[in-house]
Amino acid sequence: MDDLIYNIRSYVSSVFPITIIDIIDIGVLAFLIYWGIKFVRETRAGGLIRGIVILAAAYIIASFFDMKAITFIMNNLFNAGIFAVLILFQPELRRTLEKMGHSKLSKIAVFQNLSEKEDNTGVWANAIEAVVDACEDLSATTTGALIVFEQESKLGEQIATGTVINAAPSKQLLSSIFFPNTPLHDGAVIMRDGMVLAAGCFLPMPQKEESINKSLGSRHRAAIGMSENSDAIIIVVSEETGTISVAENGELKRGFTRDSLKKHLRGTLIPERMNVKPAKKAKGGQT
Repeated sequence: MDDLIYNIRSYVSSVFPITIIDIIDIGVLAFLIYWGIKFVRETRAGGLIRGIVILAAAYIIASFFDMKAITFIMNNLFNAGIFAVLILFQPELRRTLEKMGHSKLSKIAVFQNLSEKEDNTGVWANAIEAVVDACEDLSATTTGALIVFEQESKLGEQIATGTVINAAPSKQLLSSIFFPNTPLHDGAVIMRDGMVLAAGCFLPMPQKEESINKSLGSRHRAAIGMSENSDAIIIVVSEETGTISVAENGELKRGFTRDSLKKHLRGTLIPERMNVKPAKKAKGGQT
């Protein structure tokens, strides 16, 4: 019996010589293909891929019929096309790599220290309370506002365009910053680690501005653009309707109330297990 098993294993190994390295290799390749398909589906690269497939089919046909002129042109086109694709889709590639860097897998590594984030839990809780109070008042008075919560992606470029404040947030501070005709009211407030770091900051415009609803103003467009280029959470208060909106990952969600905004910010900015309230002790010391 042992000889039979050995012979079967030897036969399988000779026909399918697969090792542990081969399995890892296949797994990594499958992961890369998955991310490639996801990248194509979520960006305008889908049309480009279809165009490349058509050109590849034309190249194969031209090579089969020995069309030397077309084959020569196609060869040079493909050589230059690789660099053209990298340049054309540089924003999408950058965002994809940033999302991979901020994925759950990377958070297991040393790049994120959960204990440091827990130390800021109380600061963030107070900051969220001040922000939602300010947004409620700004919404009631239809005063435009743009507040950015920095997360893992550092926003040094945007901070450099504004005025550094580095102050504890409060309803009064935020209301005075966005009060009409004040020097800083047109820009964005950027918050880091629960503090108002800078105000009057300029944010990038969205990559696909032509596809955005024409009724949205410059603040909403800037919020979408910032969320496309980072993992920041951006709050927008409309100066026309007072509507509170939140931009994340290139998408804008509208119609937030004070309570829904507070719940959303706490669920995103504060670690989940720190949001769990401790159970009340029953009489007699039992839980």
